[in-house]
Amino acid sequence: MYSIPFLDLPPLTGAAGSVTLPGSKSISNRVLLLAGLADGTTTVHGLLDSDDTAVMLDALRQLGCRIERDGGLTRVTGLGGRLAVHEAKLFLGNAGTAMRPLTAALAVLAATQGGRFELAGVARMHERPIGDLVDALRPLGCTIDELGARGFPPLAVRGDAGGRLATDAPIRVRGDVSSQFLTALLLALPLASDAGDVVVEVVGELISKPYVEITLNLLARFGIAVRREGWQRFTIPAGSRYRTPGEVWVEGDASSASYFVALGAIAATDVPVVIEGVGRDSIQGDMRFVDAARAMGADVTAEASRVVVRRGRWPLKAITLDCNHIPDAAMTLAVMALYADAPTTLTNIASWRVKETDRIAAMATELRKLGAEVATGDDFIRVTPPRTWRAAAIDTYDDHRMAMCLSLAAFNPLAGATPPVPVRIRDPKCVGKTFPDYFEALFALARTEPHHVPVITIDGPTASGKGTLATEVARALGYHKLDSGSLYRALALAALDAHVDTSSGPALAALAQRLQLRFDGDALWLDGRDVSAELRLEAVGATASRISALPEVRQALHDLQLAFRRPPGLVADGRDMGTVVFPDAKLKVFLTANAAMRAERRYKQLISKGISANITDLRADLEARDARDRSRSVAPLKPAEDALLLDNSALSVDQSVAQVLAWWAQRSPFD
Repeated sequence: MYSIPFLDLPPLTGAAGSVTLPGSKSISNRVLLLAGLADGTTTVHGLLDSDDTAVMLDALRQLGCRIERDGGLTRVTGLGGRLAVHEAKLFLGNAGTAMRPLTAALAVLAATQGGRFELAGVARMHERPIGDLVDALRPLGCTIDELGARGFPPLAVRGDAGGRLATDAPIRVRGDVSSQFLTALLLALPLASDAGDVVVEVVGELISKPYVEITLNLLARFGIAVRREGWQRFTIPAGSRYRTPGEVWVEGDASSASYFVALGAIAATDVPVVIEGVGRDSIQGDMRFVDAARAMGADVTAEASRVVVRRGRWPLKAITLDCNHIPDAAMTLAVMALYADAPTTLTNIASWRVKETDRIAAMATELRKLGAEVATGDDFIRVTPPRTWRAAAIDTYDDHRMAMCLSLAAFNPLAGATPPVPVRIRDPKCVGKTFPDYFEALFALARTEPHHVPVITIDGPTASGKGTLATEVARALGYHKLDSGSLYRALALAALDAHVDTSSGPALAALAQRLQLRFDGDALWLDGRDVSAELRLEAVGATASRISALPEVRQALHDLQLAFRRPPGLVADGRDMGTVVFPDAKLKVFLTANAAMRAERRYKQLISKGISANITDLRADLEARDARDRSRSVAPLKPAEDALLLDNSALSVDQSVAQVLAWWAQRSPFD
């Protein structure tokens, strides 16, 4: 997951391939709570690994559940409906799927078994309403203190052992603000069914009905057979008890699938986008997003547990749609509307305003930045595609869905954007709430023209610090990194190991074609082993310097270097990155330092690794390499004509990084 302040997406022009979805957030947190309340141990397969599930797991641990993680398995040993601890302070982040159900369950348990529990979250969670749930619980006999603003978290629930709940009359809850209130009651009230049936009545229209369907389905798996009369009356049978089903499989997240269904509808022109982990057998209502995508022209085939998507009609067809049944996934339709042939109107989305942010207001603001015309009301949004696309820095409001769906605006070249424009996603780490690897998954599918992918080159002599500088700049921007010197050193190491004649260009070129190289962060694997340490040996470096002057070697490695140019961007360091390999790089830096400083740095580096060295010999060797590199006939070491010179003899790494990032910002279309 990217943990940088922003991530710049280059203009993207196509998509193809397969993605496996993370587990459903809605299913994951419901299953965790049910397993925590049940008697026995539940093994959960495919649990979503995200911020929201992390806070639920932490809360269950605090409450006395035993949690065991083993690869893709999570084992939860539940409480059997009996409190193991009677006092706790729970931090639930911005997870509504944890805050609402835990509030209800702990209120019921505290009222009958005694205890006091505080539930709090991030600032935005304290702005998300919970008053209707509190109002439904208090007539039961639950004591709930609002520790902040009335009707909002943080809350404290408390009670005395031996208390009884008033379940003779129906419990009434509003259904037109959030279906999570009803879900919370349905998950908690089996704990109060000893004396007889417990009835819940919904006041007003119930929104987001498919999410209640998920709740009912999962309750049944844990032994609670809720009877319902339409969407207005739900009866929990007397004597209901949570029973572990032993094992539960969490299907892929259907809301997350919407981004890739949209991706296929927009950009899969030749090879389809295949979405693994969810399909027509899903219990999630957001799978009905597929119908909306088809209405806009997408070619979608839904199989049992996967979905195959191609572009159908283009441009997409504008629609007017009541989105009550797909409130979260409907956000993706608002971005698909950018690629439609007329204005698209999404209605019955009032629940957007009480989610992680006010999504109607936020979506309108960000779509306008891109050039769209947007009209909004209390429960609708209307999006008119841009006449002129603009490069936009998208604010995400700590809302994972804002980041993910608006990333699709990077495909603006397909809508005729002239010129194509990049899109900046601020705070990309917010996707960790439900899909920590979203951007990696997107880039694995996305295609673009090489010239759209930004490149920063950092060239310079041996031991100038260009590798360290490139690593830190790439990390700051979330870009890929190419250490071109490591490719030459890997070839040199392979040649020395195989006793290949290092003066023979053809022999070395043939060996280069057989290299099995894999980069893993700062490490390089050669033929299945990590050779990062061996590449720093002086003998390997000296050999690499000699063979890099051979035309056959340079040609053999040239195409491999070009292959590193992929979204979102590349930082390449070497000796000819700006002059030969990436002459069109947007920023070229030539890094220098005096020979004495470079020798001192190399000496410290070698000594720290337990390698003996002599600083005088190191300086002499560096100066000799400089002379060879400057005088070689093929790609001699020199700054590109448009390179910016950076002498870091007296600069720290942080200062050098700051300078390069400042130069990069000057070339950015974003403020």
